[in-house]
Amino acid sequence: MKNVIHFSHANGFPASTYRTFFAELGDTYELRHIERIGHDARFPVTRDWPHLVEQLIDDIGRRYEEPVWLVGHSLGGYLSLMAALRKPQWVRGVVMLDSPVIAGWRSSLLRMTQWTGLDERLSPAAATRKRRTSWSSRDEAWRHFHSKPAFARWDERVLSDYIDFGMPQTSPDGTRTLAFDRQIEYQIYRTLPHTLGARLVHGAPVPVSFIAGTRSREVRQVGLDATRRIAGERFEWMEGSHLYPMERPIDTARAVQRLLYAMENGA
Repeated sequence: MKNVIHFSHANGFPASTYRTFFAELGDTYELRHIERIGHDARFPVTRDWPHLVEQLIDDIGRRYEEPVWLVGHSLGGYLSLMAALRKPQWVRGVVMLDSPVIAGWRSSLLRMTQWTGLDERLSPAAATRKRRTSWSSRDEAWRHFHSKPAFARWDERVLSDYIDFGMPQTSPDGTRTLAFDRQIEYQIYRTLPHTLGARLVHGAPVPVSFIAGTRSREVRQVGLDATRRIAGERFEWMEGSHLYPMERPIDTARAVQRLLYAMENGA
């Protein structure tokens, strides 16, 4: 029987966007996920994401009888670690993909900026509020995203999946509409947890690994001191931006395999 990876996606990108990454891991692991975190009314988006963590824990509790590996990108990495803090007996280990832990003075700064509203200008939140939500056809959606520098760096298989699953056809005339509600995406950005660093002062209750993007703005903003403390030697760099799993899905999957092997064997 294959080991299970429960994967959690980044904010705004349904899990099926990562199908190329999943396929590379599929020979060794069984991949499962929540397709769109935050879209279940039972688990609303609130400050510090307690209900989103509960959504992940609820899904894990219903699906598995044995502990599983948690792997997550950005939002998903934070939720995976927070779920492990709540239910360490359900988790074998966590791999965080560019989800740097906010701690120390930066967590205090985040709390202040959230209180004053300045965080909106320091994150993608402001752009999210005005994000385009529909396109007349798949071709138009492809041209729209492929022309943007950030998306032009993506592996074309991943971009294709993002268009198919992130903006599915919603009417007979071929119109494509964003599947990830932009208001939910906005609220997730605005409620980023500022207490996680304090909860990790004495370390994590399960093994943790981390892969940082060499050109990640998020890593530069947050720093890596707290993350390095909990990951130790299970820390790697991946060439790319914060969205390196979309830019280099195969390399990312292989790095995840290495880290899972290291955690499983106690390295």
